[in-house]
Amino acid sequence: MDEPDDDTPRWRRGLFRERRPPARSRSSLVLHRLGAASAHATSGIVVTAVVLVWILVGLAVGFSAWWENVLYVASSTVTLVMLFAIQHTQSRQQSALQLKLDEVLRSLPEAQGRLIAVEEAPDQELQGLTERSRDERTDALVTDSPQDPERRG
Repeated sequence: MDEPDDDTPRWRRGLFRERRPPARSRSSLVLHRLGAASAHATSGIVVTAVVLVWILVGLAVGFSAWWENVLYVASSTVTLVMLFAIQHTQSRQQSALQLKLDEVLRSLPEAQGRLIAVEEAPDQELQGLTERSRDERTDALVTDSPQDPERRG
């Protein structure tokens, strides 16, 4: 297969030639894979089995203080790691989605170009745009309502 000569990004050219995008860091890949692995149904089954084994071990040792300490440390560590894995995965997905939406806005001639980077706007401007959009929605609903005499025809 010949490499395309156009400006198509490398990650977009061949979905079957490479297993992973070339520009991602190792930590990003690890966090993404951890988030993907935790999303599988089998991970819930594995966690349930581990908890049941943990309870059985606790019964065998009489729920001693060290057993509780290990439980607290393990659960806190897993929670902290999963917090970062989920945050990283959601942030990456949100960034990709934002880029896609920006591209849709750029391609539509009737779209408002000022909305492309609205997530970077100050809070007051964002609130004003939200109120304006709400007013436009309300006006559209009133105009399109079945009680509108112009629409009854």
